[in-house]
Amino acid sequence: MLDQISRGAVGVLVVEDDAVTRKTLCLAIESAPELKLLTAFDSVKPALAWLETTRPDVLLTDLGLPDGSGIEIIHACTHRYPQTDIMVVTMSSDEANVLACIEAGASGYVLKDAGKMDIARAVLDLRAGGAPMSPTIARMVLAKVRDGKKPQAATFPTAGDTTSLTKREAAILDLIAQGDSYGEVAKLLSVSVGTVQTHIKNIYGKLAVHSRGEAVFEAHRRGLLKLGHPRSE
Repeated sequence: MLDQISRGAVGVLVVEDDAVTRKTLCLAIESAPELKLLTAFDSVKPALAWLETTRPDVLLTDLGLPDGSGIEIIHACTHRYPQTDIMVVTMSSDEANVLACIEAGASGYVLKDAGKMDIARAVLDLRAGGAPMSPTIARMVLAKVRDGKKPQAATFPTAGDTTSLTKREAAILDLIAQGDSYGEVAKLLSVSVGTVQTHIKNIYGKLAVHSRGEAVFEAHRRGLLKLGHPRSE
């Protein structure tokens, strides 16, 4: 079992203070052969210490922890390991928390009370380039992006900001913003997944961001995208 896990299994770190929920998350991860539970913590401090020496493929974290906020862990993980995928599993649907998590680097946001969750599937979707979100959270994020685009575009860009995306980069980011995985984007645009990943890396560099969520928000902030209207080459 361990030998099989070591050959390409997705390593997952869990941070959750509620013992029952933590056990549920851990069991879900351990039940999937494609996943490997690296470790689990119930607070911020030990999680931050662990991240100083170890990189997870995926971080699952709650927000309300005994000694701080899960956003601290998201920031630390994104800064040290920008390739780690991050999903929040929490009770909070507060808009400020949702947006703060996405801006910090989270690509998924699932509510604990959203019914039975297939955590293993959500983690695999996240790792494949998806953005698992509870429906209420997805609607909130989309509404925020749409409502905020016009005033933000008029307020934030500076005279020296000449960043632009190629048509292909804009098309890929539009599709990512709509929830498509890297594999789905590759199929729609008739390119390889590796090509999509290369474009995403270039987009991150141009926008100075470290996650899909940040890239979408930053591109909209600069008026570079039109949500829901994928561009073609």
